[in-house]
Amino acid sequence: MNCTLTTRDGVTLEAEWSAPPEPRATAVLCHPHPQYGGTMRSIVTSALFEALPAHGVACLRFNFRGVEGSEGAHSGGEGELLDVLAALDRAAADPAAPEGSPLVLVGWSFGADMALATTDPRVAGWVGIAPPLRFRPAGSYDAVARDPRPKLLVLAAHDEFRTPEEIASEVRDWAATRVEVVAGASHFFVGRTERVVALVGAFVDALATG
Repeated sequence: MNCTLTTRDGVTLEAEWSAPPEPRATAVLCHPHPQYGGTMRSIVTSALFEALPAHGVACLRFNFRGVEGSEGAHSGGEGELLDVLAALDRAAADPAAPEGSPLVLVGWSFGADMALATTDPRVAGWVGIAPPLRFRPAGSYDAVARDPRPKLLVLAAHDEFRTPEEIASEVRDWAATRVEVVAGASHFFVGRTERVVALVGAFVDALATG
């Protein structure tokens, strides 16, 4: 279902919502870098959006400001944090979601950096897929890093931008953080999206079952 989001600075974003009749969890999906072709229909984001509702997880995906039908312009990660909050507002307000069901923030690449720089009391857990951890200034991830709520980082064994060893070292002191490396995967996870979906699905399952 197509829908729109309105950010706290008045920007209208295009989005899509897909939900089973009685979702047991909700995932907000954040796409890769807008200036390098990233949209809400990019490969990993699309794979999650298509697969998770069949497993009882409602999904909201959206285009960051300046992308396709979304208003505004790319702002280097500043305004995009407001875009993430607008998506959380919409997902948290869904009347079909059972009270207390987990809301998970999931991002890939640039979207992962935006997700991991967003702390909000409504979020039950975070998933960062191939996060470069470079699209926000130093210290931007500290609040989520210290947060006791669970985090999953899904890394690509052959990431072209930052090696999984670099990222694993950078997050070694993060609280409640699990790192999974997808064998044979590049940053774009071509041919490996099923593994990403399985890892994200298992993470959401664990949150939904307590």
